[in-house]
Amino acid sequence: MIRIHIRRTVQEKKKEDLKLLVNQLRSITMGTPGYIAGETLSRLDKPGESLVVTKWQSLYYWNQWFESKERAEIQGKIDQLLGEQTRYEIYEYD
Repeated sequence: MIRIHIRRTVQEKKKEDLKLLVNQLRSITMGTPGYIAGETLSRLDKPGESLVVTKWQSLYYWNQWFESKERAEIQGKIDQLLGEQTRYEIYEYD
């Protein structure tokens, strides 16, 4: 099992637009093979910074999702909105 940390920083005026796009991603992700769960956290000491933590059965399933056309289209809109690329970190259980 693996966890993916997805980090984003958004300006206050763009928060609602980001939320709509992230919700689109979330609804597609829920039906994806290998996806287990996810949660979104907002950083208290740095407004506008968020962390999405998702859990996947394996790196194989994550890579299938990461390379999918559906995800890439929405993610492209997110990165354009933010003006920077989303940062990903992949962790496995010891």
